[in-house]
Amino acid sequence: MKRLRMMRAPLKYVQGKGALLQFHKEMEYMGKRWLFVCSNSGYKSCHDDLEKSFDSKDDYRRYEIFGGLSSVSEIKKMQNIVESDKIDVVVAVGGGSAVDAAKATAYYTGKSIVIIPTVAATDAPCTGLSVIYNDDGSFNQYLFYPHNPDAILVDSDVIAKAPVKFLIAGMGDALGTYFEGRASLRTESPSLEGGGITRAGMAIAKACYDTLRSYGKAAVTACENNVVTPALDAVIEAVVYMSGVGADNVDCAAPHSFYNGVTSLGGHEAYHGNCVAFGTLIQLSLECADKSEFEDIQDFCLEIGLPITLSELGNFTDEDLHTISKNACAKGETIHNLAGDVTPDELYCAIIATDALGRKRLNKENRA
Repeated sequence: MKRLRMMRAPLKYVQGKGALLQFHKEMEYMGKRWLFVCSNSGYKSCHDDLEKSFDSKDDYRRYEIFGGLSSVSEIKKMQNIVESDKIDVVVAVGGGSAVDAAKATAYYTGKSIVIIPTVAATDAPCTGLSVIYNDDGSFNQYLFYPHNPDAILVDSDVIAKAPVKFLIAGMGDALGTYFEGRASLRTESPSLEGGGITRAGMAIAKACYDTLRSYGKAAVTACENNVVTPALDAVIEAVVYMSGVGADNVDCAAPHSFYNGVTSLGGHEAYHGNCVAFGTLIQLSLECADKSEFEDIQDFCLEIGLPITLSELGNFTDEDLHTISKNACAKGETIHNLAGDVTPDELYCAIIATDALGRKRLNKENRA
């Protein structure tokens, strides 16, 4: 029997310049006692406008600076605060780890969860899962939730004032969404949440890709100048919402497995989205994609500053590449959603070929 098709998404999504000033107006229906789980930078960039949104309201607010890792003990600490302070709503203010910790805190305590991303570096705010770590930094589990976050609020001005490298990485993460979904649909693989892939999920994934291609370069320019433009707003929506909802309702494939292979080396400094972007090119090599499609993705990466060669991600030995390939093809990895499956040797060859094509392209660009 085929899987039942399924769609999941946040219950509410709010985005725009000055959205923080409307926080209470948009979220007041959830409760009157609030715990804000903040990164250091998130607290600095959002606290004052959040407080202004409450105006003269007597709602209880507690701001906690997040410890930096969505670890078991950090989540437990936040749970204790929720219980002792009789919190109604948990609010994440920051990047991916703060978001993951706040989601888990809300889940374990049965409270509503609101996400306020301060960078558009990944699609984590809209997804129905968290990555949980042990206190020593080692991986603990992927924690899947029965539903996606209650609400997402994105202040475009906060994103515009964040370093542009985060936006570029976010576009790299979002770039993989359509191609990973397309591969998963071909093999009738389950969505990230375990359901059958819907036409709506694929349509959102395709709209994400089309938005990146149409407005990516202009969005980077806007962010470099710390201003909000229609192009930047379009790309923020693509990175945060379309990619998150798209990925949840299609699935991942080679790009995210490649990233997991890179992380298995330990100590790498490449951003998640940068690895996913290069992993998208690797997947196209594995699929023997048309030359025009492969070069079109290279064009996009070059246009906005995403990597098309391995050296742009870091220094890897041949042994490292074999280790990446082996771990990216481990049992349960999403690379197995590709038609015909992929062996570690096939992935290794695709990595080498993709890098060679990238270096050839860069040499051509430098001579022009």
